[in-house]
Amino acid sequence: MEEINNNLSDTKGRLIIFSAPSGSGKSTIVQYLMKEHPELNLAFSISCTSRAPRGTEKNGVEYFFLTPEEFKQKIDKDEFLEYEEVYENRFYGTLKSQVENQTEKGENVVFDVDVKGGCNIKKFYGDKALSIFVQPPSVEELRRRLVGRATDAPEVIEQRLAKASYEMTFAEKFDHIVVNDDLDVAKAETLKLVEDFLAK
Repeated sequence: MEEINNNLSDTKGRLIIFSAPSGSGKSTIVQYLMKEHPELNLAFSISCTSRAPRGTEKNGVEYFFLTPEEFKQKIDKDEFLEYEEVYENRFYGTLKSQVENQTEKGENVVFDVDVKGGCNIKKFYGDKALSIFVQPPSVEELRRRLVGRATDAPEVIEQRLAKASYEMTFAEKFDHIVVNDDLDVAKAETLKLVEDFLAK
């Protein structure tokens, strides 16, 4: 780890962006990196949301919980790196200040975001950020996985597949595309990309 830090121009943390269509295995790959490779010093970016906490969620742990009014004020002040209004007054977003706080501590911040958010963060940080698009082998394979999960109604699966086809048109905007055909291969490939990036 020392070696990685010494090679960083300012010893602050870096940014690693993951985007993918739903069902492509992105979350599994990200969890693998964070749990199995503590030497990478990865930490999730903590997002803001205007929804109420669920279950045992705590402010500043899973999310920063804001009212829709507070969220809109921060949008007006240009405090977000990226944000999205998922439904009316239901916002999710990443604060620039939170990312700064985490990188100042030397954490390598992981973003698990949609394709537009991923492109926005990459544009903002340029070479300080690595963007990885996790892609299913095909839309047909994605359909098989979503059907196999048995968590969604058929019409929801169709909506997800239509969205996935659209999201896959963004793949070329990312630094690297990892095709998750074989999960172990995809994990190894992603690990190598992250290691190489942090060693620069």
